[in-house]
Amino acid sequence: MPELPEVQTTVNGLKRHIIGLRIIDAWSDYSSAFFKGSKTIKDPAYFRTFKKEILGRKIVSVERRAKNIIIKLDNHLIILVHMKMTGHLLYGTYAFHPKLKKDPWEPIAPESLKDPFNRRVHFLLSFDNGHHLALSDMRKFAKVTLVDSRNIETSLHLGSIGPEPLEKEFVFDKFKERLSIRPVGRIKQVLMDQKIVAGIGNIYADESLWRAGVNPLERVATIGEKRLKKLYASIKQTLAQGIDFGGDSMSDYRNVNGEKGAFQESHQAYRRTGKKCGRRGCKGKIVRIVLGGRGTHYCNVHQKAAS
Repeated sequence: MPELPEVQTTVNGLKRHIIGLRIIDAWSDYSSAFFKGSKTIKDPAYFRTFKKEILGRKIVSVERRAKNIIIKLDNHLIILVHMKMTGHLLYGTYAFHPKLKKDPWEPIAPESLKDPFNRRVHFLLSFDNGHHLALSDMRKFAKVTLVDSRNIETSLHLGSIGPEPLEKEFVFDKFKERLSIRPVGRIKQVLMDQKIVAGIGNIYADESLWRAGVNPLERVATIGEKRLKKLYASIKQTLAQGIDFGGDSMSDYRNVNGEKGAFQESHQAYRRTGKKCGRRGCKGKIVRIVLGGRGTHYCNVHQKAAS
């Protein structure tokens, strides 16, 4: 699933391409009986309303909140996109082949859009400059909906999300306060709880804990102030590095140009099972366990076993 760095990389790319463009058409082949009556484009009835609301509107800004992409239009409406497990947004030019039931949108340019991971387009906006914004979503889990900008922070989609870890206001005392909400929780699961802190998922939790030398199974209350400070700094460093590297493309994620990020090349823990720990002077190796249904990776030496 795209995490904070991948979503921020996407937002940065969209800012360069789509601000000021006017939407002239919208297409979707999402259709699910499970989502009938929901306010997402997976309900065809909602999509028809969605399309009427956005046609002719100009894009004025693109922002991120947690793992959500917020595309603000020139009225009070926002297109909110959560890419979920396998979704990513792509900008370029496409040709439509209506006779093709599967993958009717053919990418024309840039060439990187032709990557197989970019070909499962299920939602697409057409702009007045002849370009398109496509959502490739192999497993069709992504969410696209409209939100009123006047109450977005209290909406169903964003109302319960915790603070942003890279904001200046997110000081150590705030971090400590947020973790204290779940004092007996396993630290990795607490970090991934979007109600506690926004944007951290499996990859960046593993990497931050490795950097800080904290075992993912440890209870929040047992970590202690000194190691909490190391973890706080590690989270900020790891997320910032993820953005600098253009996100992590070990799985499906691609940026808006259809290109891979490079954070996977700097992994120290995530999916490095059995490999020697890369920490200087450490003789441990990376082990894998399952925690809360998620694969979890850590060093069996410098990340001391939880008590």
